[in-house]
Amino acid sequence: MKSIEMNDSNGADILIVEDEDAIARLMGLHLRAAGFTTHRCADGDEALNCLCDGEWRLVILDRMLPGTGGMQVLRWLKGSEKRAHIPVLMVTALGMASERVQGLNEGADDYLPKPFEPDELVARARALLRRTRIVNSGGTATPTLQLDPDVPVVYEGDKRVDLRPMEYKLLQILMRKPGKTRARDYLLDHVWGNDVYVEARTVDVTVKRLRKALKELDRSECIETVRGMGYRFLPPSE
Repeated sequence: MKSIEMNDSNGADILIVEDEDAIARLMGLHLRAAGFTTHRCADGDEALNCLCDGEWRLVILDRMLPGTGGMQVLRWLKGSEKRAHIPVLMVTALGMASERVQGLNEGADDYLPKPFEPDELVARARALLRRTRIVNSGGTATPTLQLDPDVPVVYEGDKRVDLRPMEYKLLQILMRKPGKTRARDYLLDHVWGNDVYVEARTVDVTVKRLRKALKELDRSECIETVRGMGYRFLPPSE
């Protein structure tokens, strides 16, 4: 893979949508040093044109943009039948958890607050691209950990663990999108239903029980807490 910045968006791996020149240069420098090719857009309108014309492996998207905002770009991308599969790493100076949760609920695959360490940016980009390869290859969330489709049971090899119904549903939702953070509100709506009042703490309690069950398979670390945002499923290392 060539370590250059693309003057033409055709053939670039990563689309960087960032209006601050210094930050965009920093992103591009470190991503190219890691072996990626990049193309930069300075506003949302230019980003939409690039998304329509190019093939991208990853979009790094600033939330606060001139013209068409980052959230509008995100909604357009995730609403596109042809491009919804492209992972999005949102970057923002907004520190409020509610802002990050909104982005995740709108379809962002990960969130990186400013200021950030360049090494973390590269690590998150690599992680998102690895997860995309798993999904696009048609593979399961993990080559080992499996959910029984008929009964609330999780198993690995010849080891089986019974789950409570809500633990099973929660794990099922998290495993559908490995590495994607799911906010507590999202899990409340999709596990318990939005027509039932359940406290947000119920999610934490259910996760705790689920981890205890997965511990019998030595897989409790597969459910990761993303502080201030929610939970995600990380496939076990092979």
